[in-house]
Amino acid sequence: MKTDLDTLATALYVTVDDLLIESPHRLPWRPRVGIEPKISDAELVTLAVMQALLGFTSEARWLRHARAHLRHLFPCLPQQPGYNKRLRRLADTIGWLVGALARDTSLWTDDVWVVDSTPVECGRSKETVQRSDLAGWAEYGYCASHSRFFWGLRLHLLCTLHGLPVGFALTGAKADERQTLLGMLGADPDLSTARVGQVVIADKNYYGRQFEAALAEAGLDLLRPARKGERPRAGVRFFKPLRQVIESINDTFKGQLDLERHGGHTPTGVWVRVAQRVLALTAAIWHNDRTGQPIKRSLLAYDH
Repeated sequence: MKTDLDTLATALYVTVDDLLIESPHRLPWRPRVGIEPKISDAELVTLAVMQALLGFTSEARWLRHARAHLRHLFPCLPQQPGYNKRLRRLADTIGWLVGALARDTSLWTDDVWVVDSTPVECGRSKETVQRSDLAGWAEYGYCASHSRFFWGLRLHLLCTLHGLPVGFALTGAKADERQTLLGMLGADPDLSTARVGQVVIADKNYYGRQFEAALAEAGLDLLRPARKGERPRAGVRFFKPLRQVIESINDTFKGQLDLERHGGHTPTGVWVRVAQRVLALTAAIWHNDRTGQPIKRSLLAYDH
């Protein structure tokens, strides 16, 4: 019997394959002469999304599961080293597909966004910090929401109220959230084009005259709580309920998509595993939207 996950995988594969045919420059370079891969890039991306949705943090265990249960969808499966290597080469492609799928939903035109960052822990022991290839990018930071220090990175998310990722970035733990948001908007100018009056809801760390002026110049209206010593700001009644929205989105990444169990040990390895999870959430929302599901961010139909 065909499951909801099978239906999602089929729809995602067809869509990704079409997108990559239309935009071949988004694929990693491959020599014209050589051995043709037995599993296509679209199949590999679909396989990676299914891994994240089913909660497999080990690639070796995931491929053993796929060989036992998913041969009807993937007749040819790579070995773990090949899967890992090709997934890392597709890192930029996966990041681009997040935006491409998001634009193919009815939620893309939502006029309210929420923005926040959440820790992505990369190590705990002193030896790990000293030896890790992530040293220099990963750093010590503090998570006020959970009152804890950590060593690692931060995932910055710009989302609709339904949780659809509009933009995302991965930075060091101490990176300025304001500059990161401006960087996301600058990297994809289409985000704010023709969106005059778009509302962005943020916490009190997103402050500053120059920062707010830059957002206003891009046509975005910032709503945030007043900082100590500031006059009361407009929209205060919206902050408390909508603050829970971004916390809930972060919890989906951590509780259901195992964000902090990414298993990456190199910058590229961590980046692609985080992007893999962002794409998994985007794909689930995209499919729920296209099939008319009432709760767009629900992953329950796909996690078993």
